[in-house]
Amino acid sequence: MLLCGVCGQTLSPEEAAAAGQRRHHPRPASPDLPPCCPLCGATGGPPRCEERRRHTDTAELGPPGSRCLPAPERLPECPFCEEAAGRELEAHLWARHGHVLGDLGPGTGEQLYECPMCSLTCTSIQILEEHVDLHLEENSFLEGGNMRDLELAQQLQTEEDERQKSEEEKQEREEFKKLQRQYGLDNSGGYKQQFLKNMEREVNRGRMQPFDYHKRKADMMESLAFGVDDGKTKTSGIIEALCKYYQNENKDVRRVWLSAGVDHFHSSLGDRGWGCGYRNFQMLLSSLLQNSLYNDCLRGRRGSREEAETGHLTQTSRRDTAAIPSIPKIQSMIEDAWREGFDPHGASHFNNRLHGSKAWIGACEIYSLLTSLRIKCQIIDFHKPTGPTGHSRTIVGIEEKKNKTLCLLLFDPGCPSQEMQKLLEKNSDGTSLRLLRKYLGSLKEKQYQIVAVDGVLTLEEKAVSISENSFCLRKFKRICISSLMCVYGFMVIFF
Repeated sequence: MLLCGVCGQTLSPEEAAAAGQRRHHPRPASPDLPPCCPLCGATGGPPRCEERRRHTDTAELGPPGSRCLPAPERLPECPFCEEAAGRELEAHLWARHGHVLGDLGPGTGEQLYECPMCSLTCTSIQILEEHVDLHLEENSFLEGGNMRDLELAQQLQTEEDERQKSEEEKQEREEFKKLQRQYGLDNSGGYKQQFLKNMEREVNRGRMQPFDYHKRKADMMESLAFGVDDGKTKTSGIIEALCKYYQNENKDVRRVWLSAGVDHFHSSLGDRGWGCGYRNFQMLLSSLLQNSLYNDCLRGRRGSREEAETGHLTQTSRRDTAAIPSIPKIQSMIEDAWREGFDPHGASHFNNRLHGSKAWIGACEIYSLLTSLRIKCQIIDFHKPTGPTGHSRTIVGIEEKKNKTLCLLLFDPGCPSQEMQKLLEKNSDGTSLRLLRKYLGSLKEKQYQIVAVDGVLTLEEKAVSISENSFCLRKFKRICISSLMCVYGFMVIFF
């Protein structure tokens, strides 16, 4: 049994425990009783009343007859989150729950102002305004920086586009100039300039004596003055030699078609690399001159507009083409055909000018020139788009083998006279024919055009062909194909 030191009442252990849990004991019935702890029996006088009160409030009930156990020290708790904060409770409240406490400061009663942008509290409206101004300045700086970055990116992109465009334009100009040089349209001079330049190079390399240089220069100037080819690249009599060969040697050939006599012309120092079209025209013309059917067209006259209207020849229109014209002369003849109205589309391709240039010509230019001379011809087009080759040759015959395969016989302007003259040797075993033979299977280009001669035009037909010529030639691809010249009127040799 326990005796309450406050009221002197005898308490059972259960009642003493209940009194300990209440922490506060009723006022003692008798103030004269010695104060003692109702839980452990500890006594204490009035001076220790406050200490006793703290003791009774904080002591824990132990086993019966034992002294009270001191309660463990407990830290003050946060009333909002129940976290024990101890001495930092006030700082914890303002830091974590300041928005709940409102505008009251920590124990000072001052009004606080919360920043609407970052929730920072300020003690005065002036500080808050300065603080918000800092936010606005920062945002303005960031926005300005973003604008500057955008402008810089746009400027860099514009500069890159301009640089790329400039490079593309430069590349296009270089490719265009390359094509101009390739096709002789770069204003670098024509036959005469190239002839002199190549001879100077031969002299510098010791391959030509100065005396030969001046002699050949004089011959070249004379040839250009008269408009007649000097014949130094010509090889004659090949067709006749072939005819004799096939009559005597017929090992694997069943039959052969050979054209009338044709002289071979090869490129010279003045037209090497671009003159094949002109040289093929010379070959074709050399054959036509041996055919009386074309005498009126080639030996002294060329139909003019006045002839077409009156039906009579004029002395001013007469021109002797019995001699093979030089390359510059052929260029002038094509320009004359353009001025008559033939192939204006093709003329514009060359800016209406060939003379004095190294411009390549193809089937369309030869067709216009022949038609202007009243020679009836046609272009046969084997078309399948391909890349440019620009080479042309002349068909002088066709072989049919005993196995019925066909082989073309071609005069190539790229083959020099020294090689072609081997075909003129007696007792030839035919090995030199490899220079002429072109089997159909070896024609690797995807597009070929053949200019074929087929008679003579009347003056009326020539006048009509001027308008038809312009329309028909537009459908043919210009220059960048392989061209073949063909003369009708083959002789056929049977075996």
